[in-house]
Amino acid sequence: MISLLRASRTAMAVCAIAAASVLPAMAQSRPDLTVAVADIPPTLEPAQELSNVGTRVTYSMFDTLIRRDFLSSPKGDGSKLVPSLAESWKRIDGRTLEVKLRPNVKFHNGEIMTADDVVFTFSPERLSGKNAVMKQGPGFFGGLEKVEAIDAATVRFVTKSVDPILEQRLASWASWIVNKKDWMANANGKFPKFPVGTGPFKLSEYKPNESIKLAAFDDYFGGKPTVQSVIFRVVPEQATRIAGLVSGEFDIIANVSPDQIQQINSYPDIEARSVVLANAHVLVYNTENPVIKDKRVRQAMNLAIDRNLLVEALWNGQAVVPKSHQFPEFGALYDDKRAGLVYNPEKARQLLKEAGYKGEEIHYATRANYYLNAVPAAQAIMEMWKAVGINGKLDIVENTDTITGDLKMVRNWSNSIRYPDPAGGLWNLWGPYNGPQQNKEWTPVEFNKLGEELDQSSDLAKRRDVFQKMLDAWEDDAPGTILYQPLETYGARKAVNWKPYNFYYMDLRPYNLTVEAKRS
Repeated sequence: MISLLRASRTAMAVCAIAAASVLPAMAQSRPDLTVAVADIPPTLEPAQELSNVGTRVTYSMFDTLIRRDFLSSPKGDGSKLVPSLAESWKRIDGRTLEVKLRPNVKFHNGEIMTADDVVFTFSPERLSGKNAVMKQGPGFFGGLEKVEAIDAATVRFVTKSVDPILEQRLASWASWIVNKKDWMANANGKFPKFPVGTGPFKLSEYKPNESIKLAAFDDYFGGKPTVQSVIFRVVPEQATRIAGLVSGEFDIIANVSPDQIQQINSYPDIEARSVVLANAHVLVYNTENPVIKDKRVRQAMNLAIDRNLLVEALWNGQAVVPKSHQFPEFGALYDDKRAGLVYNPEKARQLLKEAGYKGEEIHYATRANYYLNAVPAAQAIMEMWKAVGINGKLDIVENTDTITGDLKMVRNWSNSIRYPDPAGGLWNLWGPYNGPQQNKEWTPVEFNKLGEELDQSSDLAKRRDVFQKMLDAWEDDAPGTILYQPLETYGARKAVNWKPYNFYYMDLRPYNLTVEAKRS
């Protein structure tokens, strides 16, 4: 009897020890994730922060009605459309799309999403009108005639003309759904810095220029998030980001240059993960600046750039030089035979002579760390310009958008192909509702007329013809140029099962993220 009692007590003790060892592990079953990035956005309004640093964060805070399934391709560039906040959708006619909302979807503030939230998200006041608060909004949804709630769970979209890519628009940039009540309460005459969404993570803490902490939203309709929190920490220097990954301080790091891939892969517990982006690094020229007002000077600047050399020298040959501002995902509208971005230094010299260029200083502004390889690329371009007689001056600045006066000549930028159509590429980015025209760096007439035709036509042959004419106009007037599609490389712990996409989005939903807890 005594021996049985002792045995029972021993068994209980063993169980207690086992439980003590299991409970901490259970408590850590959802670890915290730390991501080191070069920068963070100043707000988290998803239709305001349409940038690489903005969408990287907001993509996991907000949802669209329809979702583009990037994982439908093994390269992370799939275009299949699947349900998200909408459980289904159907075309009523060429101008009308009806969307059935998923029931009982919660916003981060606990409210249930309704058709009113959707209607408000796309309203003329916020997004789609000519004078919308979200300045880039009309470039995406200016073709909407109306958005109306049929009932609490049904929304009807009606376009001004036939829109063959409306479903793609609703699955893409600027179409993330916000909570109307919260947005209106915190707009302060403009827009709220931190609106409420439905995504798997919600804002926990924002420290300007330092970090953003997101907390898991366990009521997420797509399943309970697999990590407890995500911290995006600003670490401008690449060497510091890599050192933090090696030490275990960071779980993922962004903006890794190709020459560091081998070093990262040499460690047993971390690895590099790369993808060529549906994005192009570009230059924007202020066509109103007297020094480069003559388009022949701008054409010469473009002809003097050896893009293939930049790709080899800076990207180990892994970036891509496209054929002008067009991409294969445009399908039938893509012209594989187009010459595109030509390197011709002799022609550049000839054009400079014809334009009467006399060696005036041309300022090229870039931020130091915002775009990977921005400074080395700029330095190389300075030498290429010098070789044809262009007197380039490189300016390292904190913000290229704040440059004014005579120094506002050349700045770098990037162009993400928001959806697989020219309306989501050249027209969206260089049209009247985006940077160059909004900043009055370029004011084209013919280009804008053609863009409106592109938006208003559903005839494939006509859209192809119009788009090629837009490319002709853009190349001839030379308000800027494409350099290349960059290789985006992340460093990650091998215990972090996460796949990058060909956008800057970091999708941290349960289907794309699982993490083994760190062992102390």
